[in-house]
Amino acid sequence: MSCAFVAENVWCDKAQYNDAERKYYESAAKGGSTGLSLVSEIAKARQHIKKSLERMDGIAALASTPGTELFERLSLLENENKKLHSVVAGMEKLVISLQERVTALERGGGPAKPAAPAKAPAPKVEDDDDGVDLFGSDSEDDETANTIKEARLAEYNAKKSKKPALIAKSNIILDIKPWDDETDMKAMEDVVRKIVMDGLLWGASKLVPLAYGIHKLQISCVVEDDKVSIDLLTEEIEKNDELVQSVDIAAFNKI
Repeated sequence: MSCAFVAENVWCDKAQYNDAERKYYESAAKGGSTGLSLVSEIAKARQHIKKSLERMDGIAALASTPGTELFERLSLLENENKKLHSVVAGMEKLVISLQERVTALERGGGPAKPAAPAKAPAPKVEDDDDGVDLFGSDSEDDETANTIKEARLAEYNAKKSKKPALIAKSNIILDIKPWDDETDMKAMEDVVRKIVMDGLLWGASKLVPLAYGIHKLQISCVVEDDKVSIDLLTEEIEKNDELVQSVDIAAFNKI
């Protein structure tokens, strides 16, 4: 009801206009100098009425706008306002960052220059007159580095000396043949095992049949290559010529 009422062009100052008109006619009936002032008052009243009616027209136009459209416009304005705030905040941060960088550059005396590549050490030049090395480095850093290097080298040598030296060894299988089938093979093995040398270790043995009831003694041993000569070992076995006919190497493997 209020919106419909506002939308109409209501003459709210009619009583004032009627009063002014009454005064005019009374003055006109009496005559006198007050006629001009009444005319002026009537003109002012009419101007006031006109302005009032214009304001009412504006209010009516605003009231006639649908509520949904008004809310949409308000929502659009709020979104634009938020976007403007976000843009302004971003610009403010950017300006602050630029100011900080400019201040840092002014304090540092300009942008930092890239580090120059390391130059190769200059060769030492000896002066024949006084033997002074102009390009030599006697700094404490060099002395410390040399000390550390020597300490590490000494530690490495100490560890290396503690490791046992690698001993070359070989695993050998010998075939020892008797003269005939009447040879005591147990006695032959005992004679062979009695041979003792530094770096010689006898292993397992067995009898391998040959022919006509004759067997050969096959025995293994481990020898240190630097201490035991295979030829010398063979000669020591063959010295027992009453039991041993020959000695052959059946297998020879490095360990």
